[in-house]
Amino acid sequence: MNKSVKQSSLEERIIKLLSGKPLMAATLLFEDEQLQAMHEYANIVSIKRLGYNDHGPVHMRKATYYSIKMFNLLHEAGIEMNLEKEHVGTADDSLVSVLFAALLHDLGMMITRDQHEYLSIQLAMPIIDNILDQIYAKEEMLLKAAVRSVAIEGIFGHMATRKIHSLEAGLVLIGDGSDMEKGRARIPSILSMEPRAGDIHRTSASAIQKVKIAKGKEKPISITVEMNASVGFFQIEEVFFPKINISPVKPYIELYAGVTDREMLRYL
Repeated sequence: MNKSVKQSSLEERIIKLLSGKPLMAATLLFEDEQLQAMHEYANIVSIKRLGYNDHGPVHMRKATYYSIKMFNLLHEAGIEMNLEKEHVGTADDSLVSVLFAALLHDLGMMITRDQHEYLSIQLAMPIIDNILDQIYAKEEMLLKAAVRSVAIEGIFGHMATRKIHSLEAGLVLIGDGSDMEKGRARIPSILSMEPRAGDIHRTSASAIQKVKIAKGKEKPISITVEMNASVGFFQIEEVFFPKINISPVKPYIELYAGVTDREMLRYL
């Protein structure tokens, strides 16, 4: 497989955060040549045909990395995921669901933008079932069904247009929204200067310099978004904040945003 330096670097960073079943799932996903091709074509359609920003292998890995970081912060704070609270699975099982959803959520962009989350679910199901069969025992039918269900909820809910209820899905929703640094807008900006659908997203994303996820002062998770121009607030207020606002993870998040070297505005 021909992987970019950025993609390979992100995969290494993700792998370092994992162990057990989540590590097995991530390794199998990263080694899947068909999935790699699907990610690459989703990016081609998104950028070249539809005029949107990156929705390919790098974006899906960045969304995964952010989701895992937040998962770990909640876990360290003693916050149980839904599979744990429902006494169906462990934290590792929840993290497998998060991995599936984050790495597969934009597969539908291979086809179209409109309601692509539904198409993503259809494309992701065979991949999810194949890996579940490899890392879970045949008799663990309930657990496999639960992990699959939560993963599908994460894909279904990542556009913030549908109500979701699990913390696992909520992490994917915010992890997806956290990928808004300027690099994500660079490719479509270079390809065309013609006004096209999605231009405001490219412009606002180009102003975002850094997204930092760390332990919060008052809550388990702190997200800080640094920008070089106020146009970046569009990305925060129209794209990112609505995702946090609808996410079950919202009560555990502090959100700060502002122009570099100026006072940060606290949203949550």
